[in-house]
Amino acid sequence: MRLVKQLLVLPLALVMVVSTSAFAQQQHAVDPAAIAAAVTQHVASQDADRAAVRDALARPEVRDVASRMGVDLTRIDAAVATMSGADLQQAATAAQQVNSALVGGASTVVISTTTIIIALLIVLIIVVAAN
Repeated sequence: MRLVKQLLVLPLALVMVVSTSAFAQQQHAVDPAAIAAAVTQHVASQDADRAAVRDALARPEVRDVASRMGVDLTRIDAAVATMSGADLQQAATAAQQVNSALVGGASTVVISTTTIIIALLIVLIIVVAAN
């Protein structure tokens, strides 16, 4: 019986040593550089969305509408940093509409622009209330 154990243990130990050291390679389903590039692109996209929202919130027209509605823009601005996913995209879309409607220093706020501003503020209020 002792001979059988030695005959089994020695080849098994040899197989374990050879398989772990000689054949062990890190194999990835996706290239790590591709993952890093995707993460970098995603972060850059979110940063651009946050910048668009902050640009819209910094506009005097938006501040005027927010003050008439009784919205605390300091709290809203702080919430922008924590936004992500669909909430951030929705707020960024509304902010981009506000920014494009008010581009060029438009001095008058028409009803459609006011509606867009209110929609942006409502989206941000909902996000803040959910947090």
